[in-house]
Amino acid sequence: MIPDQVQVQALWQKYKLPLNKQRHSSLVAYTADYIARKIMVSRQGSGVNINRKVLQAAALLHDIDKNIPKLPDEKHPDAGVRILKEEGMAEVAELIKIHPLHMIADPVAAPKSWEEKILFLSDKMVKYDIIGVDDRFRLWFAEQMPQDAREVLDLTYSLVKNLESEICDTIGLTPKELVKNIKSRYTKGANVTLPE
Repeated sequence: MIPDQVQVQALWQKYKLPLNKQRHSSLVAYTADYIARKIMVSRQGSGVNINRKVLQAAALLHDIDKNIPKLPDEKHPDAGVRILKEEGMAEVAELIKIHPLHMIADPVAAPKSWEEKILFLSDKMVKYDIIGVDDRFRLWFAEQMPQDAREVLDLTYSLVKNLESEICDTIGLTPKELVKNIKSRYTKGANVTLPE
């Protein structure tokens, strides 16, 4: 099952997703849908088909486990994958398991489909505003964190920038233009809704 807007909000309430994470998820969803539409236009006639409904649902639910107890050996997003499967949303669960930062460094698990790449990149462009990859990494580097987490940032930055370049080249925008375009459309009152 792919949840609709009402079901997504019900899941946010059920799993007590904090308001700041709801905002983050909504902005990730808006960013992901913008990128997906741009790719579909730029690749029109080439057979590219992006499942925007699954992508949007995954973007809205990718952090659903931020405020719930994890089982032993579970980390983010393992608990989210588990609960979404329990809720009957296996397709959405499969997509969100690829979004953590470290996944891009794993050749087997790294994002491969357009939906995986778009969700991954959109999450790295958003904190509680649409800020872009460079600013998101600046925020992370400014945080106090264990050495192993800092090593993940060092390892993944260039890989995320490569993905950003791939997507930006596909849609014909620079990273700065992409952020500017998304922000200008979002601030003009655009709503985040799931595609029909």
